[in-house]
Amino acid sequence: MRLYRDEAVVVRQHKLGEADRIVTLLTRRYGLVRAVAKGVRRTKSRFGARLEPFAYIDVQLHPGRSLDVVTQVHTMEAFAADIIDDYGRYTTACAVLETAERLAGEERAPAPKLHALTASALRAIAAKQRPHELILDAFLLRAMGFAGWAPALDECAKCATPGPHRAFHVAAGGAVCVHCRPPGAATPAPGVLELLAALRQGRWEQVESAPDSVRKQASGLVAAHLQWHLERQLRTLPLIERAGASAGS
Repeated sequence: MRLYRDEAVVVRQHKLGEADRIVTLLTRRYGLVRAVAKGVRRTKSRFGARLEPFAYIDVQLHPGRSLDVVTQVHTMEAFAADIIDDYGRYTTACAVLETAERLAGEERAPAPKLHALTASALRAIAAKQRPHELILDAFLLRAMGFAGWAPALDECAKCATPGPHRAFHVAAGGAVCVHCRPPGAATPAPGVLELLAALRQGRWEQVESAPDSVRKQASGLVAAHLQWHLERQLRTLPLIERAGASAGS
């Protein structure tokens, strides 16, 4: 089979044998790809450091039966140096990668929008120009939109009555009107649902002017909505400081 090239975000890696690693890549054209990087744990490896998580690379691969083989790597952007020196940004970036891997679906299922969004989120976290937790929430909302899981914010999730609505229920799909509100629905503080809409649409001036209490409630709703649809908790989200109202069951 012929070699192929693609741009990719390095999602994770783990050891294989004495000198190799298996790397998981989120590629632009082919979605998730798992590949063997041979000899990268040796000190004289040509491209070991280029395959660390958070790297954005141009990679050449040789197709294999179960795992492809990395043959060439060129670093396009190295985000790790600006991420790993800060625990908050590091855990946030890890949550971005874990979410991207979970939402990408099956291996080799193209996900170009998710690939671009993941690279943009890492770039923004590394740039340190905005609070990293807000970057994560914006990423999660947009990524869920690509997966078809975007929470309803401007209309009732059940009957589509135009909002604004005060209640939010994860199992119902987001904001709910007074007639459709299920038992246990949360009633977020004023401004929370508006902040979620601003995060999803990238209205950063509005986002960054929101009070901390509103930001924390919004983060809690985003995390609850994501994990409801994933049907299990992400490993990295509990490492990120979050607070806020219950999202309902």
